[in-house]
Amino acid sequence: MSKMEWKEYEMSELIEEISMGPFGSNIKVECFTDSGVPVLNGSNLVGFRLNEDSFNYVTEEKATSLGKANAYRGDIVITHRGTLGQIVYIPQNSKYSRYVISQSQFRVRCNEKVIPEYLVYYFHSRLGQHKLLSNASQVGVPSLARPTSTFQKLTISIPPVAKQKEIVKILSSLDDKIELNNAINRNLEEQAQILFKNYEENKPFEVMKIADVADINPDSFGLKDSWSFVNYLDTSSITQNVISELQYINLNEEKLPSRAKRKVLENDIVYSTVRPNQLHFGFINEVKPNMLVSTGFAVIRSKNLLVSNEYIYLNLTKRDTIEKLQQIAEQSVSTFPAIKPSDIGDCLINVFEKKDAEILNNQLSAVFKKISQNNQENQRLALIRDSLLPKLMSTETKA
Repeated sequence: MSKMEWKEYEMSELIEEISMGPFGSNIKVECFTDSGVPVLNGSNLVGFRLNEDSFNYVTEEKATSLGKANAYRGDIVITHRGTLGQIVYIPQNSKYSRYVISQSQFRVRCNEKVIPEYLVYYFHSRLGQHKLLSNASQVGVPSLARPTSTFQKLTISIPPVAKQKEIVKILSSLDDKIELNNAINRNLEEQAQILFKNYEENKPFEVMKIADVADINPDSFGLKDSWSFVNYLDTSSITQNVISELQYINLNEEKLPSRAKRKVLENDIVYSTVRPNQLHFGFINEVKPNMLVSTGFAVIRSKNLLVSNEYIYLNLTKRDTIEKLQQIAEQSVSTFPAIKPSDIGDCLINVFEKKDAEILNNQLSAVFKKISQNNQENQRLALIRDSLLPKLMSTETKA
């Protein structure tokens, strides 16, 4: 395709409808119900398509009363406050027919000149992210100034719709495979949970504290370490179990953040001690080389051959354990709800007899190994997609 067939538009020329989310006073926590119309938050805006792993809900009547804060299939949802740069589209095969956007989001409906998938891919490119964040303020909570007005003034060069569809087909095929692997991983973790529950219900065990079978924060990064670079994770890079990015730091050129204290090894569990009611997750076989996390995390590593890291991880996902740590966090006097690493160590764990423990650990290891393999394939596919993205979005793209 020749460069002449691409055309530059102001975003206002590509938008049929644009609207902000509701005022916070219009959708409080007490409005949430067990079912109804899903309410979106930051965890739903990770990636390119709407993430539907978990929701809060409001009643149909409440959703209807919020008017233009309702989003539908084909709409684009963008974060304007908090974790900036998030932009997804709601696919035609979404779980629900409508959603309510949060007060930190705005939604866009495209006209016939552009397909929503194309716009979302464009705004995930380096150039697109630069434009999207061009009016960002980092004072206080990160936010976009006058988000809907400034978004409509952005300019973008796009090809005809037929070419947009070709480009989207290439990129979405990679995302389809990533999504399939994620679905397989959810099923695998459910299998692990069933195994875990079956053992607890049918096998003899001894009740111990996690601190009795695992080291909490076993390693700290110090001057004795000779690393030339680190992959660093801070709590600001997390949105409800989802890691948005790791910070790569060249120690020959950059200063290590003062909070980068915890060293992480392969198969370690990493548990957020800040806002643990929102952030509960573990690394199982997914650690990058020279990995550090901030003091906002606890690193947990088994020290008992009868208790694997995978088994500890499943214990930490038990509802009663989560609720116990949530209660402790809510009673803390910190700026944000927080727990101490020792609070994790005080949680109880069932330790099985040697023969049963060995069988269970082998079964869990096989399940989590497959999860790890799928995650590694997803990383490879994401790299391919991200390398194609700027090339396919360029006006130099050939037919």
